[in-house]
Amino acid sequence: MTKPPLTIHLAAPRGFCAGVDRAIKIVELALEKWGAPVFVRHEIVHNKYVVDDLRAKGAVFVEELEDCPPDRPVIFSAHGVPKSVPQEAARREMLFVDATCPLVSKVHIEAARHHENGLQMIMIGHAGHPETIGTMGQLPAGEVVLVETVEDVATVTVRDPARLAFVTQTTLSVDDTADIVAALHARFPAIVGPHKEDICYATTNRQEAVKAMAPLADAMLVVGAPNSSNSKRLVEVGARAGCAYAQLVQRATDIDWRALDGIRSLGITAGASAPEVLVTEVIDAVRARFDVTVVPVVTAEEHVEFKVPRVLREAV
Repeated sequence: MTKPPLTIHLAAPRGFCAGVDRAIKIVELALEKWGAPVFVRHEIVHNKYVVDDLRAKGAVFVEELEDCPPDRPVIFSAHGVPKSVPQEAARREMLFVDATCPLVSKVHIEAARHHENGLQMIMIGHAGHPETIGTMGQLPAGEVVLVETVEDVATVTVRDPARLAFVTQTTLSVDDTADIVAALHARFPAIVGPHKEDICYATTNRQEAVKAMAPLADAMLVVGAPNSSNSKRLVEVGARAGCAYAQLVQRATDIDWRALDGIRSLGITAGASAPEVLVTEVIDAVRARFDVTVVPVVTAEEHVEFKVPRVLREAV
């Protein structure tokens, strides 16, 4: 039986960013240095395949320090943690390694600097996301106010409109965030922004690749986890950029083939915490049903690499 022809537009950059790659390497090196089990507070990155793979190697994932024995290492996830977490770990004399992405740490440092200058912070982010919790937890209660939408800006209550600064979650939609920032500047003209945009290079690059790819594709698949903020934003960006159908899939088994019936072009990308092996798995599944031609859509090249903490560089 002849397979119908299909062009896959494959976005680049896609998949792992430098912060995710570093965080996974930290867990692997910790297992090599200290042996199993090594405890990890929260999922090291938001991807079930990655978490299951590390769990099979001896990582134990927990939500709180109370779930960790005092005599085993604990690693803090790439999303960052409130300042109280390492303080409590130190109080308990626990051995801990911070795998917070350096670009998230940059936001933490910005928030602390503004606080020292007497400014109240407004954070643009998603309520309940670990990164938002971690960033807001860098400062005392009440010193960071969260806004999620342009509408929130109109109703947010602040201490002094003339003494404000803002930071953002690193994995937001670039376009949505620009609208919120504009609303903040319109309501609070004196508000101070970051020296360099907080949305990270990887988030921006992946969204730009999707914007270039989406108009070329009848449908789009984003490989990523449902709790991955940057992956969900790619679905939204693709839909807004002109792709009629965009679906988030964790694995090839999640693909809704009925929705792809009759298409002639398919866009594929992956969130920053999704490994390339899952992209290959999805492409192989598509090849089983279509006569596939793969066309790369390249909008940037990435050469960023973050070092792991010294305690692990010296370990092995």
